[in-house]
Amino acid sequence: MSNELLIKDIQPGAGKEVVKGALITTQYRGTLEDGTVFDSSYERGKPFQCVIGTGRVIKGWDLGLMGMKVGGKRRLFVPAHLAYGERQVGAHIKPNSNLHFEIELLEVLTRDD
Repeated sequence: MSNELLIKDIQPGAGKEVVKGALITTQYRGTLEDGTVFDSSYERGKPFQCVIGTGRVIKGWDLGLMGMKVGGKRRLFVPAHLAYGERQVGAHIKPNSNLHFEIELLEVLTRDD
């Protein structure tokens, strides 16, 4: 499998673009390579918000969501070194796990808003 971040737009957005330092609101599903869902904002019933590009989420998100536009859906393949590396996270994410995400961008807020 690839050791690089892979980005695939499923549906391009037409709204505001993700930039470094933006507060973004997403719905997402994260899966392991075997297809096991390890996290899902859909299942929690609540969108996920984070500041992007500042190290508050995994590096694969900081890099992989830049330039995405509101209304878009994107798939990310995040190699372990851009995810949690050698750390175990929770019961499902073992050390050196590659992760897959399907992300729907709902909102982008910047200091200008």
